[in-house]
Amino acid sequence: MLKTENIQDIIVVRFDNVDRFNALIAEPVKEQLKEYYQKPQTKLILNLEDIDFIDSTGFGVFLSIMKTSNNNFGFFKICNINPEVMELFKLLKLHNVFEIYNTLDDCINSF
Repeated sequence: MLKTENIQDIIVVRFDNVDRFNALIAEPVKEQLKEYYQKPQTKLILNLEDIDFIDSTGFGVFLSIMKTSNNNFGFFKICNINPEVMELFKLLKLHNVFEIYNTLDDCINSF
């Protein structure tokens, strides 16, 4: 469901064969992402490249991961949000809450 790679000292996670982030997969995704923050100062990028839809449960996962990241002195950034999904971020005023970048390279360079 999630595919992970390390680039420099940054964990980059993206969805694998999934185009909707909804309640059906939210809990296992949240648990997997939280595991990365067991080590303090973890740098994690969530690449939403192929995601076409996120429901409220998915946005709840993002908020939960951001809280976990902050509690462990880590970093949580998001990149490659498609325009329709970005409209949801803006509607919920979450584009001001998360560090969001247009490309993976921009996101990596922000560290």
